[in-house]
Amino acid sequence: MHTAQGLTAGVARGVGRTALLVAAARAIETHRPDALARDPFAEHFVRAAAASASWPVRPAQVPDGDADPLWGRLGRYFALRTRVLDDHLLRSAHLGVRQVVLLGAGLDCRAYRLDWPPECAVYEVDTAEVLAFKQTVLDRLRATPAAERRALAADLRDDWADVLLSAGFDPAEPTAWLAEGLLLYLPAAAERRLVATIDRLSAADSTLAYEIKDLVESPQVRSSPVYTTTRRRIGIDLLALFDGEPRPDSAAELASLGWTVTVRTPYDFTRRHGRGPLPEPNDALAANRWIFAAAPRDGAATSGVRTTASGVTPCPPTAGPPPPPESP
Repeated sequence: MHTAQGLTAGVARGVGRTALLVAAARAIETHRPDALARDPFAEHFVRAAAASASWPVRPAQVPDGDADPLWGRLGRYFALRTRVLDDHLLRSAHLGVRQVVLLGAGLDCRAYRLDWPPECAVYEVDTAEVLAFKQTVLDRLRATPAAERRALAADLRDDWADVLLSAGFDPAEPTAWLAEGLLLYLPAAAERRLVATIDRLSAADSTLAYEIKDLVESPQVRSSPVYTTTRRRIGIDLLALFDGEPRPDSAAELASLGWTVTVRTPYDFTRRHGRGPLPEPNDALAANRWIFAAAPRDGAATSGVRTTASGVTPCPPTAGPPPPPESP
């Protein structure tokens, strides 16, 4: 029988290690009385891997609280992102979407912890190593998913569509797609292929949410405490992991394909929920954007990009479900 410690190679280094970082942030958030999201499985992943066994999983283990650049500021960012994307997926599901595809699913347990409508299928796509570690911990906990869960090993830098299709995915049905914390690490060509594949496999009324950085950060931002503290304390150099190529404008590409695209900043949702990170000088989170897109309904003719960031011309959205997250 495999043990979690024997399967930690895929989450102990590189981008896989960031899955443990986000799991620790979700664990800490879970134990807050005002938690934006709760994930009872998160701390078990953190404790199961030698690389993260000593990391905090409760607020009391973070002496500086929200002032801590890593487990406070960055941790609250991940918690807010989790809540916003949870809401987006559940909104799609409750409007009738029954296929959910999590690209780069990591260690999040949405198939287990969210209240899915009947007959939902949740496809988790990630590396074989990450999925094996995740499954071992879940088996140890005897966890039971709240939806039909299909874990699929694939390299998202390459062609992954056949893996999805062979697992029962139906491109004729609407899909809720999520690429949480994924595109930051992909080469530009892989991002273009991923967006094109999503478009090709999406029926009318499908939705998509993902995260980007919309500009090259200055040297001052790159030396901010969020980056330097994360590298020094837990050995994750986020800047080295981010792909350094010029980024494609995937939001504009989706709009050109007929999708309605809405661009939000994390701070939109900090204001909306009353919790989460706030802007600061030389802000490592200032360039982060959360993109919400909806494929056109049958017969819909309009598309466009709406944004809370400067530099993108807004235009009216198409009238297709589900609506993007409301402005604060």
